[in-house]
Amino acid sequence: MTIRSQRRGLSLLLAALTVTLGVTGTVTPASAARTATASTPAKPTVVLVHGVFADSSGWNSTITALQQAGFPVIAAANPLRDLAGDAAYVSSIVDTIPGPVILVGHSYGGAAITNAARGHDNVKALVYVAAFAPDEGETPLELAGKFPGSKLPPSLVIRPYPGGKDGYIDPAKFREVFAADLPARQTRLMAATQRPSSVDGLSGLSGVPAWKSVPSWFVIPTADNVIPPAVQRFMAKRAGGRVKEVAGASHVVMMSRPDTVVRQILAAHAATR
Repeated sequence: MTIRSQRRGLSLLLAALTVTLGVTGTVTPASAARTATASTPAKPTVVLVHGVFADSSGWNSTITALQQAGFPVIAAANPLRDLAGDAAYVSSIVDTIPGPVILVGHSYGGAAITNAARGHDNVKALVYVAAFAPDEGETPLELAGKFPGSKLPPSLVIRPYPGGKDGYIDPAKFREVFAADLPARQTRLMAATQRPSSVDGLSGLSGVPAWKSVPSWFVIPTADNVIPPAVQRFMAKRAGGRVKEVAGASHVVMMSRPDTVVRQILAAHAATR
């Protein structure tokens, strides 16, 4: 899918949102907020949590669409150090939000929201985007290898740092493994700016999962070379999640097919408001 067709798809989605929300003219956060105050409950804050080898900029297209539809959005800067600490960081952000929240996690960010949502009654939905949804006692690394198909393990470059080890994707393999449906020029930049994860984070044990008590939605890209689709289907099924599969999409489906990701977030909102 080209960048132009992505933008056209998002434009059509935003037009549909305008009709659905009953807002005439351009939908802006300010106008949507006035409408909500006057006649409808305030929209939930959408908290987006990125995963390993990425940062919050991967959510840019998703953020644009949600903001234009009147949703408050926070794209959390996931520390990527250890699962318990990363989940506690996301949880601390939720602590500061007085109203309803939809938590959205990509990749390892799914493991973070699975633990961060625990104990927060205002978290109304969990949305997993090519993401881990671990059960108690599981680790992301364990889940990634549960079914064959991941190209990540042989592509990792380990770099020691004081007190631990970080994992990167070999830049020469980055596009094939992480983002095969994005232009090579874009993935070269992503490879150079990738944020590593501590190996301790990827091997951290998950706690009691929030998906046992909070409804969940899943976006599963069928050409994911990081978390095999079979693993994602397994996790979605046991969580009782609503699933949308995206044929031919890579691990960074929120960048290559942002319209699908936005629709799943909207579906979560519609079902839980």
